Amino acid sequence: ADRKPAELLALSGVKPGDRVVEFASFGQYFTTLLSPIVGEKGLIYMYDLPYTEARAGAASRDFVAKHPNARYEIVDYNDIKLPQNVDVVFNVLYYHDLSINKTDVAVLNKKVLDSLKPGGIYFVVDHNARPGSGREDTNKLHRIDPAVIKQEITAAGCDLFWGRGCMANPEDDHTWMVIAPGKRGTTDQAVLKFRKPAKK
Repeated sequence: ADRKPAELLALSGVKPGDRVVEFASFGQYFTTLLSPIVGEKGLIYMYDLPYTEARAGAASRDFVAKHPNARYEIVDYNDIKLPQNVDVVFNVLYYHDLSINKTDVAVLNKKVLDSLKPGGIYFVVDHNARPGSGREDTNKLHRIDPAVIKQEITAAGCDLFWGRGCMANPEDDHTWMVIAPGKRGTTDQAVLKFRKPAKK
């Protein structure tokens, strides 16, 4: 109930036949939902960092073996080569982790832009940090100021299509770790939808 998967998937615009890139697929929570949506004519490209191999590698390979429309790769995001003409890039609750894991975010965002087809969507959901705090609390609390996400992705060339408050929680004061006991899943979250400009 806290994750609101149906609403987020609807907002992302993922549809049958789409080619979707999913960052941080380990656990396959959204992957199990994306796969039947895109169907046999679509593809899900699952990309995880090497540190996830121990806890999720076997399960991810098993998922791919059972779902012909899924692909899986363990890769350093600094070395990633993304497919082209992608419809949607899906990054849920992991954008803040990019800097924690020493990813060159500017370079990765440019790769995302290049991979998207004209009009393609970069869909980002993340835990909100204190307004104006940037990445000050990212390493400690796993939160990020949504203004940073907006600035970085628009700097790469995507347009901010809209931001929605469907995952907002006014009772979250942005001071606690996102997996604090009894509070996991209840953070105030930003839902941001960016679009690659259509060709003129």
